[in-house]
Formats: sequence, structure tokens, C-alpha cells
Amino acid sequence: MSNRNFFEAMFAPKSIALVGASADVAKNNARPQRFLRAHGYAGRVLPINPGRAEIMGERAYPDLRSAPGPIDHAFIMVPAPAVPAVIDQCCELKIPVATIFSAGFAEIGPAGQKMQRDMVAKARAGGLRLIGPNCMGIVNVQGKTPLTVNAVLDSEILRAGSLSVISQSGSMLGTLITRGQARGLGFSKLVSVGNECDLGVGEIADLLVDDPDTGAILLFLETFRDAAQLAHAARRAFAAGKPVIAYKLGRSDVGRRAAASHTGAMVGSDDTAKAFFHANGIMRVDMLETLFELPQLVLGKRPPKGKRVAVVTGTGGAAAMVADRLGVLGADVVPPSSAVIEKLKGQGITVNDAVITDIPMGGSDRGAYTAILSALLASDHCDAVVSVIGSSSLTNPNVIADRVLKAEPKVKPLAVYLAPRADNGLLLLQEHGVASFRTPESCADAVNTFLNWRAPDADATGKAAAPDAAAKVIAAAGARMNELDALGLFSALGIEVVESAVVTDPDRCPDLGGAAAIKLLSPDVLHKTEAGMVRLGVEPAQLKIETKALLAKGRSKFPQARIDGILVQRMERGLAEVIIGYRVDAEVGPTILLGLGGVMAELKRSFSVRLAPVSVETATVMMEEIAELAMLRGYRNLPLGDCMALANAVSALSQLARLPQGGVSEAEINPLLVRPQGKGVVAVDGLVVKLEGKA
Repeated sequence: MSNRNFFEAMFAPKSIALVGASADVAKNNARPQRFLRAHGYAGRVLPINPGRAEIMGERAYPDLRSAPGPIDHAFIMVPAPAVPAVIDQCCELKIPVATIFSAGFAEIGPAGQKMQRDMVAKARAGGLRLIGPNCMGIVNVQGKTPLTVNAVLDSEILRAGSLSVISQSGSMLGTLITRGQARGLGFSKLVSVGNECDLGVGEIADLLVDDPDTGAILLFLETFRDAAQLAHAARRAFAAGKPVIAYKLGRSDVGRRAAASHTGAMVGSDDTAKAFFHANGIMRVDMLETLFELPQLVLGKRPPKGKRVAVVTGTGGAAAMVADRLGVLGADVVPPSSAVIEKLKGQGITVNDAVITDIPMGGSDRGAYTAILSALLASDHCDAVVSVIGSSSLTNPNVIADRVLKAEPKVKPLAVYLAPRADNGLLLLQEHGVASFRTPESCADAVNTFLNWRAPDADATGKAAAPDAAAKVIAAAGARMNELDALGLFSALGIEVVESAVVTDPDRCPDLGGAAAIKLLSPDVLHKTEAGMVRLGVEPAQLKIETKALLAKGRSKFPQARIDGILVQRMERGLAEVIIGYRVDAEVGPTILLGLGGVMAELKRSFSVRLAPVSVETATVMMEEIAELAMLRGYRNLPLGDCMALANAVSALSQLARLPQGGVSEAEINPLLVRPQGKGVVAVDGLVVKLEGKA
């Protein structure tokens, strides 16, 4: 089946079978049939119920085999144990798509997970695609096909528009429909994905990229189940000029998994989500209301060059709330430029260089407000403009038309916040394609989200050694890699490592020409400092005694561990200690972290995370995001560090993502010492954990 035919079967089927349809209008199972007819569906509806010959005036059938074909889409509402038999019939009849409302699958535990896996295997073998289970269904507003049990359709008259929604929460469809439509917004497609046993957020988003009725794709996410597919879809959407906007739950650190590396302990699910959105050009909003308010601001726009926003108002207090919130979020609220001030002066309008252009009472009349707003929209000193209108927007809606709608040009994003509750004013702006906001918080959230929007990251091959060189080191190391193996891997990636030697006999210690660091060498003791298995600054005369004592202590304290000896390393010095960590995240895949290193790594959440691999240029941006690393860039005349060598090292470690068939689940350099400019960096401690099953 072609993509177009599949899209039609999913969103605009000519015939729908309602398996488990009910004649009792009070039951959920009766809703899809009622909704389809009430909202103008013109296709065939085939109720399936072995106990009824007719339901709501339409002939009913005992099973799918008895219903007249062809059937494009089956909506399944029978109890979970009965669903597999229905799937068999769908496959037999070559029905292309089935949406499963029924719950009782993977969400209930192992038994349900097995039943779901078996069901998916049957469907795939039979050429059937599945949505759900445990989902609310699909609403095609443009095509008048509300195939859902969501109760909101009992009271809502659906408004057609260009917004399409994919939600991992079924109930959120009703929330977005009611809140969005109250604001004059219209929808194209809405999909509840439930358990995503087959069709997931990413694949459905990919279908919507090619939908001419979809202008923006909105995502309500709880987790990532098909991150690679979603990344592909988001990049296609960006290229097609269709913004992808996400609201994701899970911003707190609850559920952060234990990990072998400091990296795993430092990075929470929200950090990796942020990295995923950043890498793929997806805008992420903080507030649910912004999810449907933001599209009007960004439709037809591309990412800005900077984070500068100008604010104009006739009501200072309301504008200050927006500006203050923007400042907290990190946006740069800028005053009018000298060119803008001079341009307006030539029109007989006086404004100053205050951060907020606050027009005095009575000064907004006779076209002054429009002239100021137009000058800001035309100026290149800002990337977006916020217009705040006070009580006059409620008492005299013509103010909006006179002050805002006449402003030109509108090539730059314009956000309008109406301070009073002025629903008619909000609708007027929406109808004229101007982004309007009900609260200062959602206005600031939307504008800040736009200002932080960036194009998807380019593919990053980096300047590291060929992946096969690193792969050979990993293969030679066996199932578990000790620190010496880890340093060998880093060296293969092109990162300088500290001079090291392994001591198994304390009577035969090497002379490294000065003080040494000694550590227990064991793949089973990962955090050696915390375990008391490290000695620093050991002088040559004490090396034999200290090595013998540390080896004995290690064998006594860790009797079950594999101990490969004592690692003796030359003591190194640098201007700063950083941590570089690579980790394969269960949801979004390979990630790379740069942060403050050494024993401070987990004490202060000061780090930057990206999807791996990254380019040297992206690694440089990561450095700039960490305030404490300003000292390496000459802050207050401090000595310059070798920032280029650091960026190269970050990019090099991230190339582990390019290894054939993976191989490494976690890798970490902590610390990596940054030397003065031109002197490079050096890895003095490392950890590598192989993916399970990789020998």
C-alpha cells in the first residue's frame, strides 16, 4: 500500500467498522458512531456486535467477516482478551489500519506486554498497522471523521484549521480542542497514540509532514518511544516550513536512573529531552497554553539570528510583567535603536531609549502607536516584537484594529498580549493571523521559545580517528574494560592521555620522572576516589610502599572484584578540570555531556548536553553555555585555556556514536585537564562500559 493510500485509510477512510459498537448511548462504545454521524462523516459505518441486528438506525453485523467490504479502518472496542481474534479477522480481510481503544495490554504488566507483543507480530505478518492500544482514537476535522470516544465531541462543534496534534495522553485531545477553539484556533488532525505498539509519534508526524491540510505539528509527550523516527520527521517538517512544537512532561529529576558513570547520575531525562529537541529543530514550550498559542507566532517564519525582543505598550505595568518574565527566561529585551528613535522623530513622535517603549497616556492616538510598532517591526535591532494593550482592548476593540492590525511589515514575529480579559479582542487578532496571548506568562513563554528556536543540527562527523580504530580497542579489551583500556580507547579517538603503567608487582615500580598518581586498576571498582582507591602526588621514594599498601587494601576491600594491578600515572596539571561523558540514553540514543569535572562533577549542575555525535563548532557552543568555563576564555585576565583542544576532545568522544553496531553504553573522562592555550588537553581518568552482549 502506498503512503497516500495508507494516509487515506488512517485519516479519511471511506468505510469504518466499529467493533464492539453499543446501542446504549450512555456507554463509551456508542460514542464513535454518534460522533461520526453528528459531525458529518459521509462514509459507510459498519457497527459490529453479535447481539444486535441494528444499532442507531444502521445495520449491525456479528463479526468483521459478515460485514460488506472493503473496510478501510477498524475501530476496536472489545475487552482486551477478545482483541487478538479481531486482529486475525482484520488481517484475513486485508484491512489496512486498526485503532484499538481497548485497554489491558502493556500498561498493566508482563502478561499484558506479552499479549501486546503477540498481537503486533500477528498484525505485521498480515500487513495490518495498529494505533494504540489504550488510545482515544483519531479526529480528522478537515475530513469530518471524528473516530474517537473523547466525550468533548458531544459538546464541541469542530473548527477546521491547520494545527495537527499527536498526543500520548488521550484525554489531552479534548483539552486542546476546547481551549484552542475557544481562542478561535482550528485543527486539522488529532491523534491519540496510547501504547504506541506499532504506529508511534514519529511515524505519524512523518505522515503529517506531507499533509497539505497541516501547517504545524503539535506534540504532547510523556516519553520518547521512537526517537529516531521522530527526529527524521522533525527534520523533514523543518525543511517543509512546518513548525514542530512540543510540550513534554517529566521536567523534574524524578526517575533519574542509577548509572555507572557520573554522567548518568548528572543527566536527567529532561536534559536529554532538551538535547533531542535542540538537535532536531523542535520548539519546546513550558506551558500547555503556549502549545496552541505559539503556532500563529511562528507560522511562515524561520529561526531568528539572535534572542532580542522589543516591547511597546501604553500600559507600563502589564508590559513589565512580560518583559520581566522574558528576562528571567534569558531573552534580551532591547530598547529602540538610535535609527528607530530618529525615524520616529522625523514623524513627529518622540520615544526614548528605555528598555520598554511605554507611550504616555493619550500618546497612542492619531496613529502614533501604529507608527512605533511598525518602526520596531521593520528594524533589524530586534528579532521579535511584543505589543501590550491595556483596558482599551476590552472597552473599544477598534483600538486593536487601529493600533496593531494596521502595523507593517509583519515579516517579523509579533506577539500581542491583551492585559484585560478581552476574548473578542483575542479572536479578532487570531482571525487576522496575529499571535495573541491571554496571560503575560504564556506570551513570554511563546516569544522566548521562538527566540531559542534553531535549525536542526547538521550531521557531525568530527575530526576523530576512524571509528574502526576505536572498535578494535573495544574488541581487544574483552567483556569489561578497566581504566587502562578506557585510556586506550580515548587515545584511539585522538584524545591525548596521561602517561601510564600497570604495576602487578610493587617491587617493580616504574620511574615516571616525578610525582605519580596511583589507582586500583579494576573494571569492577568504577568510582575509585569515592572508594578510597586513589593516591595523588606520590613521590618516587614512596611509590613502592604506597603501591603495595593500595593493592593490599583493594584486595581486602573488594574480594569479589577483578583486580588487574595498580595503575601508575604521571601527575599532570592544568588550568581547569572538566568532565566529558558519553552515554546511550534509553529514550533518545547517544548523548554527549561537557561539565565541571573532578570531585565537583555531581555537586553542581553546571553542564551542557547534546545528542551525539557533535561537531567541533557545536562543542564550542557547549563550552560557552557553562558559565564557569569563562575562566578558560580569559575572564578577568585569567590565563587562556586551550579551548580549541577541549572542543576537539568533546567532538572526538562523541564519535563513539558512529561505532559500527554500537559497542559502548557509557564512556567518561573525568577529569580532563585543560592546559594553557596551545598546550592541549589530557585525559587522566576514564571509564568505559560496554553495551550488554558486546564482548
